[in-house]
Amino acid sequence: MDIQLFLKNVSELLVSWPLFIFVAIVGLVCTVAFNFIQFRYFMYAWKQVLFPPKTQAASSTADMTPIQAFMNTLSSNLGNGTIAGVATGIYSGGPGAAVWLFLFGIILMSVRFAEAFLSMHYASMAPAGGKLGGPMLYLRQVIGGPQLSWAYGLLCFYFCLVGGNSVQTNSIALSFQRTFGIAPIISAIVLTLLILYIVGGGAARIIKISLAMVPVKIVVFFSTTLIVLVYHYAAIIPAISLMIKSAFTPTAAVGGLVGFSIQQAISAGMMRQIFATESGLGTAGILFGSTGSKAPVKDAIVAMLSTFISTIFCFIVALCIVASGVWNSGLTSTPLTIEAFRTVFGSFGGYAVTFLSVTFGVGVLIAYAYITREVWLFLTGNRYAFMFPVLYCLFAFGGALIDPTMLWSTNDIFMAPMLAINLFGILYLLPVIIKNIAAFAKS
Repeated sequence: MDIQLFLKNVSELLVSWPLFIFVAIVGLVCTVAFNFIQFRYFMYAWKQVLFPPKTQAASSTADMTPIQAFMNTLSSNLGNGTIAGVATGIYSGGPGAAVWLFLFGIILMSVRFAEAFLSMHYASMAPAGGKLGGPMLYLRQVIGGPQLSWAYGLLCFYFCLVGGNSVQTNSIALSFQRTFGIAPIISAIVLTLLILYIVGGGAARIIKISLAMVPVKIVVFFSTTLIVLVYHYAAIIPAISLMIKSAFTPTAAVGGLVGFSIQQAISAGMMRQIFATESGLGTAGILFGSTGSKAPVKDAIVAMLSTFISTIFCFIVALCIVASGVWNSGLTSTPLTIEAFRTVFGSFGGYAVTFLSVTFGVGVLIAYAYITREVWLFLTGNRYAFMFPVLYCLFAFGGALIDPTMLWSTNDIFMAPMLAINLFGILYLLPVIIKNIAAFAKS
């Protein structure tokens, strides 16, 4: 059997309605169990991000502060899952996918809170000499803990190498090839050398460069998408109306012969939401677990905002695609986003999206270098750290050259069971989370 077709079939089997329903149930249960924490503490979270305590500093046993963990989480969330993934969702589920993407983003804020809290709450259980947090630690508290912890770590490691690394270099290489005619092998070599320099400097260099990338990504994103939306300002309200109609009409025959069902819109919106924001995957917990936080509830409230901000970025990209009128052009992934920008920038639209793809992709590559490194140290018992840069660079180089369909299928194969395991752990430990939220509310 053709390997590409085999991977596609396996990924479609794993990423199907049972998983979607499970994710939705866990998100709703967390939202209700935590008394709608994403709404009650929304402004409080913004206050903590915009005006962090001046005394906050990383302890001697931590790699970063909670605010730095938030910024690194945001950097890992704002990647080509936003540029290419949202466009793929619109192609697969129509304009209505954007509405479901937004709704699931709001619901999954409570899941992000849960995984961040549990990571910080159980961080003290890290092995001697380690700074690891995340699902690998708190999964030890559930039924079958040692086995689930190891299984999650293994799945997470390969997900990081594929989704956080190879998918990003692949998107960057494709953008350069489409816009400038640069051969993927050239992009692969340049990106590999860049990554080798960054990961070769250890955790300190990775964190420093990752933090520096966040403001660059935000400025580049808003300066380009704002121009697209201003240019198409008259189409914004009709576009939002079309999104809502397409999301809730049983068979939304929109755009002439193009029709999308609610099921298509929901599945496309949810899957791209999970990959773009990574809420429920537990990767953000690895960052927050390394902070040595003394106030896990407060810092987990801050963590929720990374999901919200990433959701807003995704919705803006979707609005650019729909308002520009190119959503049913037959294009998908990055080329669809490029087409939306070309309606404003002409031939320079490709340059704008390529610049976005590069800044977003490099930011994710750097942020994931830290996450992947921590998982590698967990799996090896804090040994063989010297091998990690080699592995990370090999996947970066190969990712730029592999067929993108094969990469996305492989990514989903690792992501689905990893997501299910982490969500099971969150459900099992709900009493612990609820108890600590109640104590925080009284304080």
